[in-house]
Amino acid sequence: MGHSPPPPYSPDLAPSDYHLFTNLKKHMGGKRLNSDEEVKTVVKEYLEKEVDGKFYDAGIQKLPDRLQKCLDMNGDYVEK
Repeated sequence: MGHSPPPPYSPDLAPSDYHLFTNLKKHMGGKRLNSDEEVKTVVKEYLEKEVDGKFYDAGIQKLPDRLQKCLDMNGDYVEK
């Protein structure tokens, strides 16, 4: 099987887009925040209390499968 280069940018291949932000959105869902400071506090608490090395490792381990899906779809967005 030949290897093709990934597209210049794809949210399918950026762990922060599909892994970190998806879970952060779930964590923040339904919260009413009234200031930038409140948002910063909630995000900081999430990153300090909910996210550990295993969380990041799980996202990185998903990259090869996501890259293959992206290549199979000729660079089209995987999560349509």
